[in-house]
Amino acid sequence: QVQFVESGGGLVQPGGSLQLSCTVSRSAIFLLGWYRQAPGKEREVVATISTYDATNYGDSVKGRFTISRDHAKNTVTLQMNNLKSEDTAVYYCVGIDGWFRPPDYWGQGTQVTVSS
Repeated sequence: QVQFVESGGGLVQPGGSLQLSCTVSRSAIFLLGWYRQAPGKEREVVATISTYDATNYGDSVKGRFTISRDHAKNTVTLQMNNLKSEDTAVYYCVGIDGWFRPPDYWGQGTQVTVSS
């Protein structure tokens, strides 16, 4: 079983920063990334990063979030800066084995709340 374990969620004020981390039990997964789901909204892609370290970001987080992966440690991180209230959601670490397909692997999720 491939396991994804997230950490780093919490409560932050608007304009603050938070870093999420995910440890993956298997190496060389084509895409690692983060999805999120807020109340009343569908799950959406936040960011992905390939085995070649090519990155892609959802429009709502471009310029504020940075995704990276450590190939030796099998970890993926999401640095979130200038957080906004609309970033409040459960964030899921995901793995994807190919193009144009939903995630093949999901973590349990970690809550991020942005509020004053």
